Amino acid sequence: MLALGVFQALLNGIGWVLAAIFDVVGNYGLAIIVLTIVIKVVLLPLGIKQIKSMQAMQSIQPKVKDLQKKYKGNKQKVQEETMKLYKEAGVNPLGGCLPLLLQFPILIAMYAVIRAPQLQPVDAEGKPATSAQAAAYEIHNNHLPITSDLFQNVMLHENLGILGVNLQCSAAQSGTEAKIAGSDRQPIKAGTPILDSTGQPLDFSPTTGTGTLPCGSKGTDKIPYFVLLIVMVGTTFYQQRQMQKASPPGAASGQQQAILKFMPLMFGIFGFTFPAGLTLYWTVSNIWTIGQQYALLRAGHIGPEAMDRRIAEQRAKNANKPAKQGFMARLQERAEQTRGRQQPPARKPGAGGRKPTGSGSAKGPQPKGRRPNPGGNPKSGGGTQKPGRRPNTDPRKRGGGSGDQGDGEAGT
Repeated sequence: MLALGVFQALLNGIGWVLAAIFDVVGNYGLAIIVLTIVIKVVLLPLGIKQIKSMQAMQSIQPKVKDLQKKYKGNKQKVQEETMKLYKEAGVNPLGGCLPLLLQFPILIAMYAVIRAPQLQPVDAEGKPATSAQAAAYEIHNNHLPITSDLFQNVMLHENLGILGVNLQCSAAQSGTEAKIAGSDRQPIKAGTPILDSTGQPLDFSPTTGTGTLPCGSKGTDKIPYFVLLIVMVGTTFYQQRQMQKASPPGAASGQQQAILKFMPLMFGIFGFTFPAGLTLYWTVSNIWTIGQQYALLRAGHIGPEAMDRRIAEQRAKNANKPAKQGFMARLQERAEQTRGRQQPPARKPGAGGRKPTGSGSAKGPQPKGRRPNPGGNPKSGGGTQKPGRRPNTDPRKRGGGSGDQGDGEAGT
């Protein structure tokens, strides 16, 4: 709910700014162009970061491919060296995604602000009804100030064109009197009063009029709509082509090239069904991005040479002063630690040999003595063996006899 409230505040804020710009310039198309420029200026730091990150990722791909060939078959080594290369180049693989994701809400917000408010049919008691039973229509999903001149023009479908294009109409609706559908997806009833979201009459007492949008009446009226759509698709393609030329050969894979070719066509399909005001916003945004990329290329901030220079500067910086570890550096350090734990400890020399036997001990060769009596009977003068004990074969430890003589001399 909090996120929804924040997004609604964003929509209302953009609607307020658009209405304020319209009060100054007096033309809906010029107001959208000025608003687009304002948004791009506000998002300029994110836009530059996005361009640099995406171009750096493309420029570094040949080096990544060289690492994959060099350490073919060793995925862990490839990953470690790739992370090291990202660190040296100052590249974050996610750096180009975040600014792009932050700009998508703006595009959605522009669509919500530019399209006409939704009309909810109600009966005489103010309860929801169908268009056939509607006694009035309440406005919903409106993000323009209801006291502004732009809101009045939008509800009356007046003064909303530029260069022969009604910015409320789409290219699909061009050349026709397009029917307006209510919230029940049924054509609205003509000549029916329009109320505010609380069911109260508006100051300028609008009605649904003929229940249609004036998008033209003949085939030639389609031309400016399709010209705008072609310019939008062309600028989208050129914007991507401009970055591709700035990258070294082989930087983009076949899959990436297919996506780059498919995206302009996808935006063209969207632009065919969306209001022309949104197509105008996207076209101006593309032109701004093309100029921004051109300035960065001329200044040497992007391109293969800029990538090589960045790697050299980063290496010099790392050699002179230990830099603070970034996200990729921490990942690399964890990978190295994991690899160290997985390797078995080195074996000590001689650890796998046999232990010396008693005959090869440091005590040297044992003196020869008499073999033990196999019968177990004691010799004369040799003492008495205790029952259950094995005879002692060491002449130095055998007892018996008298004095210091051993058992070997007792029988002499």
